[in-house]
Amino acid sequence: QVQLVESGGGLVQPGGSLRLSCAASGSIFSLYVMGWYRQAPGKQRELVALITSGGGTNYADSVKGRFTISRDNAKNTVYLQMNSLKPEDTAVFYCYADVQYLASSPILRSWGQGTQVTVSS
Repeated sequence: QVQLVESGGGLVQPGGSLRLSCAASGSIFSLYVMGWYRQAPGKQRELVALITSGGGTNYADSVKGRFTISRDNAKNTVYLQMNSLKPEDTAVFYCYADVQYLASSPILRSWGQGTQVTVSS
């Protein structure tokens, strides 16, 4: 079993910054892709950014140039630095990780519990 614990959400004014963290713990043989989704009220969950174990990244067009995803493989942690935040970024942000528990086990996706990000003046 793997647990993903998120932190760093909160209330910020438009134009401000927040940094989200998501730490994976438990039975981990290997972590592959890690990333962040978000879900705004009344909208579908959307992929915000992902990062491979080798450091390759991909971003939603709506956050390119404003958000930066990174990871610390030694700490099994993924980060999302969010700058120039807009009211439309308001959402619950969920981290995920594609995890292999044992060398012989399949790769499964684990999710964090979600953290609220509110951008408002």
